[in-house]
Parts: sequence; C-alpha cells; structure tokens
Amino acid sequence: MSEVKKPLNFIEHIIEEDLANGMSKNDLRFRFPPEPNGYLHIGHTKAIGISFGLGEKYNAPVNLRFDDTNPTKEEQEYVDAIKRDIQWLGYQWENELYSSDYFQELYDWAVLLIKAGKAYVDSQSSEEIAAQKGTPTQVGTNSPYRERSIEENLDLFERMKNGEFKEGAHVLRAKIDMEDPNMLMRDPIMYRILYAHHHRTGDQWCIYPMYDWTHGESDYIEQISHSLCSLEFKPHRKLYNWFRDNVYEFEKTRLPLPPKQREFARLNLSYTIMSKRKLLKLVEEGVVSGWDDPRMPTISGLRRRGYTPAAIRKFIETVGVAKRDNVIDVSLLEFCIREDLNKTTDRVMAVLNPVKLIIDNYPEGEEEWLEAENNPEDESSGSRSIPFSKTLYIEREDFKEEASRKFFRLTLNKEVRLKNAYIIKGESVVKDDAGNIIEIHCSYDPKSKSGSNTEESKRKVKGTLHWVSVGHAISAKVKIYDRLFSDESPDGHKDRDFMEFINPDSLKTVDAFIEPSLKDVQPGERFQFQRLGYFNVDDDSTTGNLIFNKTVGLRDTWSKKN
Repeated sequence: MSEVKKPLNFIEHIIEEDLANGMSKNDLRFRFPPEPNGYLHIGHTKAIGISFGLGEKYNAPVNLRFDDTNPTKEEQEYVDAIKRDIQWLGYQWENELYSSDYFQELYDWAVLLIKAGKAYVDSQSSEEIAAQKGTPTQVGTNSPYRERSIEENLDLFERMKNGEFKEGAHVLRAKIDMEDPNMLMRDPIMYRILYAHHHRTGDQWCIYPMYDWTHGESDYIEQISHSLCSLEFKPHRKLYNWFRDNVYEFEKTRLPLPPKQREFARLNLSYTIMSKRKLLKLVEEGVVSGWDDPRMPTISGLRRRGYTPAAIRKFIETVGVAKRDNVIDVSLLEFCIREDLNKTTDRVMAVLNPVKLIIDNYPEGEEEWLEAENNPEDESSGSRSIPFSKTLYIEREDFKEEASRKFFRLTLNKEVRLKNAYIIKGESVVKDDAGNIIEIHCSYDPKSKSGSNTEESKRKVKGTLHWVSVGHAISAKVKIYDRLFSDESPDGHKDRDFMEFINPDSLKTVDAFIEPSLKDVQPGERFQFQRLGYFNVDDDSTTGNLIFNKTVGLRDTWSKKN
C-alpha cells in the first residue's frame, strides 16, 4: 500500500520553487534563533518544529543561534534551559552559535557602511529621535546630525566603542529614508552605548548592535538559505533586505548566498500568555513557583506537568503552518497529550478524596492479591498484583446516601463493581457528630470476582469504582492543576492588566492514597489514575515523599467540539 503524500505547506512550496530555479539542496540551511532572555514556551515549539522539521525533510543542517545582543536581560541559565528543551523535544542542531560571536564582524561592516555614506552617528536624545521619526501618517524629518562627514562619523563611532561617552550620548543609525511609509526604514538605530556585562563577552564591548542589524547579518554570515520568523516580523523584511543587500556588496565573493526572510503565523493559545516579559513577571511576583511551574506554558513547565515530546510535536503538526495569526484552543493540546498517554501509560489506582469502605462479610484479617492489567492499549505492558482486604478507601464523591436513578456509583441497597475485584452492595453508613459520613458499610458477593468465569462474575452492574486497600495504601501529595488564567484571552484586553485574570484556584494540593505498586516510582514517570486522569511524578518527589502532578483529565472536550 503506497504512503499518502502530505500536501506541502507554503514554506515548503517556496523552498521547492527555489530548488526548481537552480538552488542546490546543498545550499539549504535553516536556523532557530532564540533570544536567551527567558525560557522557551509552547509558542516557540512551532518555530522549532518548522525549522528542525525542514532540516529533517531536506536533510539540511539547522543551526541553534542565540541572538544575544541585550546583556541586561540575557543569562546563561536561559541558554542552558533552551538547549535542554530543544533536545528534550527530540531535535539536534548542527552548530551552536551566538550573535555575540559576530560582534567584531558586525562592527567592521558598520564601519564600511559609514565609509559608504550609509550610516551616521546621531547625538540626539532618544525622545528627540522618536519625535523626528514621525508617525505612520506623517513623514519623519532628518536628524540635524544626518550630514556629518564620514570622518567625523568614523571618529565618533570608534570613540563610542572605546567607551569615551556615557550611555545615550550617541547612537549609530542607518541612513535610509525618513519619508519611507515603513517607519522601520526611517534611519533605524544600529548601535547604542550600553555599559553592561555580557554573559559571554564580559566587558569587552560597551556598544551593542540592535536586533534588526544583528539578526539578518548573522543569517548572512551563517549562509542561512531561508530565514523563517513569525508574522510580526513581516514589516521588518524590507529593512532585513536593505541591510543584507548593502553588506552583500562588500562580501558577495566570500559569502555568495544572501538569505531570504519569510514569515509564518505565530502560535497563540487560549487561556495563555506568550510574552516572556509577562511570564517573567509571574515568576518574579511569586504567582508561580518558577519557570518550570506546571501551570506555565513553558516547555519546562509542560515537561514537569507530564507532557511528552511526542504529544507536543503532534500538536504542532496538527496546528500546521499558516500565513494568518489565529488562536488555537488549548483543549487541542490537551487532546494530543491525552491521546499519547492513553497508549503509553500504565493504569493504576489512587484515591484523592478518601472515605473508608468496610466490607462487613469479608473475612476479618484476610487479604488477597488480585491481577490487574497494566495497559489494555499495550499488549506488552503485562499485569501487576494489587492487594484487596476488608477495609478500603474509595472516593467520597463515589457514594451518595440517597441518589437518583442516574447515579451509577455506590448508594444504599444498590450494587456496583470494585475494579478488578468483586460486586458490592451498600448497606449502611457511620457519621460523626457533625453528620459527615466517616464509614460506608457494604456486603460483597464472593463468587463475583472479576475474571473468575462464574455466572456471578459475569453479572452486569452499571457502575465500577476504583479503590485502594487501607492496610496497604501509600500516602502521596497530588497537585491538581487548573488553567492559570480564568479568561480565554488574558492578554487581549486593552483596558485591563493580564494579572487581573489570574485564576486563584489554579492549584489545589490534596493528600491521597495510592496502590503499593507505586512506592518506588521515579520523577518523570507517568500513569493513568483510573477514572481520574493522567498524572506524573513531580521532580521534587522522593521515595518517602511522593508527589504527583495532574497532567490532564480523562474527558475529551476538543474532539467533541470538532
């Protein structure tokens, strides 16, 4: 049976056209260029998936380049986290590079642009520069320093580099067109003076290149064939090309391939924010425990919550590559992890809101070990033994003293099955002085044992409950997560701050009881707690202090909607 070919997305169409027009496959080279000023989040996975996916499709190298031009916000911690996240997703880069590797070359090219009359030192304040740039409907006006001589510009620029001026005294600007309808072309700043320690170059530099100047020329130095970025950079393409083409005049013999910028729609997710600056605020103000808090949309947070690389990659594949921004329902992401974990996780039993269930006619002091299938979706997963006894824990919400006909769990004088065990019938309850139920008493049918092949074991009852034997149960902390924001678009209200939409109930920690097969679990292991959802072992969990995070519930909302 022949494999069905997937249709090409618009970026692949561009690449195929370039190859048809004479570009060699050996010239294909891509890059993922994060700024190390925060942790990667789910929005970045789209850019990662596109660039590394193209590398896999065309057997072409992909560089990991850190655009580290702002030393006041960038840290080695973020570099390390980004590398760890990309590797965890299953991708491997060809070269690890940094824009700071090119600071000298970028400076030398800036000098050449000054000599060519295409850059000048401006001594206006930032407020004055902003004012004379005009507006989208009003052209800008030339700087009074725009016609400085080449000699004076060269002298001032070198002295800027040598640290002779205070911050804000001068900037280097490209000399383009102050009347261009694209405001980015109105003599953009290329360099500013900044006395800040850089995480790689230390105090070697006190002038730092701006993003637009650095980014495209770094692509050019690395001979990137297709510079792929999100849609907000589309207005920057004209400037990208201006810088590229002017430097190309100096370097076309040494660097023959000018890169091509193309834009795709960024990934926006409901009930989520994607701004690293705002995510940092959540960390700094203690709303979350850190960048890897399981409520955060960071890759580190998703990993700690129990998400898998396969689920995230499936999510990105499902979202696809588009030219227009849109908001993806977060339930699609939840659908993808649920689908993956259903195939790969063992089923176990845990009780999160326990109440005692006593089987009155079960022999006192007796226990038996019942066989339970680990994962019906995986034949190779095998089975395990779980202990059964007279006194069990069940979920408090699985019992009602009085219930309607539509309540298919335990109630008085009605039967349910205990998972992998026996059919029981509710008989009576014991309450405390406040009227709270502290014990449920029931009877069991000893011939109804699951899998015993008796007529009683085949008897159909409408409800099945999970349980844990009291004498064998292990204590555990379970963290139940809800969405961090209560609003579908917390970042979309012009008149309200996103912090106003923090969900105060986004985390609930409960004391639970789990079956004894889980006593030696290790951080990162994932399970399905039967009837409750998918959970994983938290990074802080130890043998004597087990901690589980709820990844996602069992109920599928996204596929029903769609």
